[in-house]
Amino acid sequence: MKAKQIRLGKRPVGMPNEDNFKWTEEDLRAPDTGEVVLKALYISVDPYMRGRMNDQKSYVEPYGLDEVISGGVIAQVHQSNSTELEEGDFVIGNLGWATYQLAHEDALRKIDPSQAPLTTHLGVIGMPGITAYFGLLDIGKPEPGETVVISGAAGAVGTVVGQIAKIAGARVVGIAGSEEKLAYLKDELKFDAVVNYKSDDLQESLKQACPDGVDVYFDNVGGEVSDAVLRLINKGARIPVCGQISLYNLKKPDLGIRVQPNLLVNSALMKGFIVSDYGAHFEDAVSDLAKWLQEGKLQYKETVVEGFERIPDAFIGLFKGENIGKYIVRVAEPSN
Repeated sequence: MKAKQIRLGKRPVGMPNEDNFKWTEEDLRAPDTGEVVLKALYISVDPYMRGRMNDQKSYVEPYGLDEVISGGVIAQVHQSNSTELEEGDFVIGNLGWATYQLAHEDALRKIDPSQAPLTTHLGVIGMPGITAYFGLLDIGKPEPGETVVISGAAGAVGTVVGQIAKIAGARVVGIAGSEEKLAYLKDELKFDAVVNYKSDDLQESLKQACPDGVDVYFDNVGGEVSDAVLRLINKGARIPVCGQISLYNLKKPDLGIRVQPNLLVNSALMKGFIVSDYGAHFEDAVSDLAKWLQEGKLQYKETVVEGFERIPDAFIGLFKGENIGKYIVRVAEPSN
């Protein structure tokens, strides 16, 4: 069986482009005991992957040059030599950007398509949803009536953060970069206020949106947006640092405000976190997220593009703000 693959051809400098990706094709061997051949259905593109393209120490190993790029993938078992998985089963795992691939049963989690649509396991009840859940509830700890501000609010994590904050009774302010995204946050997700970070006076717009200051700031973007929010934090504010997408493609270090005085005078907490920190408790998060989804308390939107060849375009599109909600590439339809 022939498998198409996308590898890291060379490391990006600044914004990635098509030249950073290398297309290959490989013959797959038959699966050994405990292994399955998987057919990719949906492939996730996520901002953290940009960091893995750099040859530097981080919370996850960098991709090797000429290595198949990997991330969240929903696949269907095409051929099985496993006692745990049968042909036709749906699974999720940290898998390669490939049309077909071999994987061991221990690296996969079987998913039930009757519980929720398959793609939600890459989004609202998957890694982004779990990230939102623990970052907000364990670090942010919103109380009823408090103001929660979210940057990157229209992304896969931000949309879930805002809705969980509403469930907790907080006042929610979302920051995004287009009128379409702001309308989605305000009209469909019922955020209390929205701010366009591209506005002429971001600081003044934030002040108007947060007349009582900021109690929780869920930071997905860093940079000048976060500088502006940090100037408005209240006594005892909590700041979960989830991502810094505004900085990922910079060619030289970013310079901003010194955050320590803001934290000191407000007795505020700023804590970075990685979703894997909470690995032992993932089932609790998925249970709550799935329950809220079934009850209609959580909504989700996906930006889906078609075709294996579109994966690099979708990945680059993340950093141009092309998506609302989870960005997913549909590679193939499930087999009957």
